[in-house]
Amino acid sequence: MTEGWRPGVKDPMRFLGGYPPHVLDQVRAALVAGTLGDHLARRYPERHTIQTDRALYEYTAEIKQEYLRSAPPLHKVGYDARLDTAQHALGLHTAISRVQGGKLKAKKEIRVASLFKDAPADFLRMIVVHELAHLKESDHDKAFYRLCEYMEPRYHQLEFDTRVYLAWRDAEKAAASTTAATASTTSNQSQL
Repeated sequence: MTEGWRPGVKDPMRFLGGYPPHVLDQVRAALVAGTLGDHLARRYPERHTIQTDRALYEYTAEIKQEYLRSAPPLHKVGYDARLDTAQHALGLHTAISRVQGGKLKAKKEIRVASLFKDAPADFLRMIVVHELAHLKESDHDKAFYRLCEYMEPRYHQLEFDTRVYLAWRDAEKAAASTTAATASTTSNQSQL
């Protein structure tokens, strides 16, 4: 593995592009061996029950109330099926500005990729913490990551494991797609 390695667009390892080569090699070996899914399931067995936008709003508001009371209020929180891991958008925070009575009002919104409905509870928490931190810190700098760690002390480990989960999920989807394509081709050939 070379220092300047850059993953391809379809490579499941693209989620881990910034990590050291020895870490990438370990993840890749577990992917190839087929043990990565079991490892993640053992490490993160707890699933969450936050399946609706309302439940996600309440969950996010609880964390905000505990750690970011002085941050601007949230107007909307929800799952978004349009957020795409191909563009690395797992969550999104937006501020929609409108003029109301001569004043400029900003409404803060957080959207979380729908794939986190079925993810381990800790991964959902990491995404919510990340997006909440953007209420105070717009850039991904030291202050931003300190705030993330304040809200979730295991933030960096959870971010890494979420990226590993996304790589595993992507590899599983690709394998299932290949298997289905192979089965379809075999079926078509047998009908001839």
